[in-house]
Amino acid sequence: MDCLFCSISRGEIPSAKVYEDDTVCAFRDIAPQAPVHILVIPKQHIASLDEVTAANSAVTAHILEVIPQIAKAEGLTRGYRVITNVGEDACQSVHHMHFHILGGKKLPEQMS
Repeated sequence: MDCLFCSISRGEIPSAKVYEDDTVCAFRDIAPQAPVHILVIPKQHIASLDEVTAANSAVTAHILEVIPQIAKAEGLTRGYRVITNVGEDACQSVHHMHFHILGGKKLPEQMS
């Protein structure tokens, strides 16, 4: 499998990692849309939320536990946005489940 995020999590492609454990990896987005823009990915390849099952849901739960820790470490005390895109119509550009943490400024109410 030739997956960009799998390669990043294995350390084959450099990234600006901000968090890593045995299950997840988090790194700065190379095209940030906010002052803080971090991607949080599972090390296990799961294409999107559509592939979350009872067998792998603990990975997603762990990501949701880690996100607030990362946000706190990044100083996002006034709030932040968490986004995941699923499929073509949502503009999922890498087919490896990932969550965007966006913050560091007042974000627009409307999504574009």
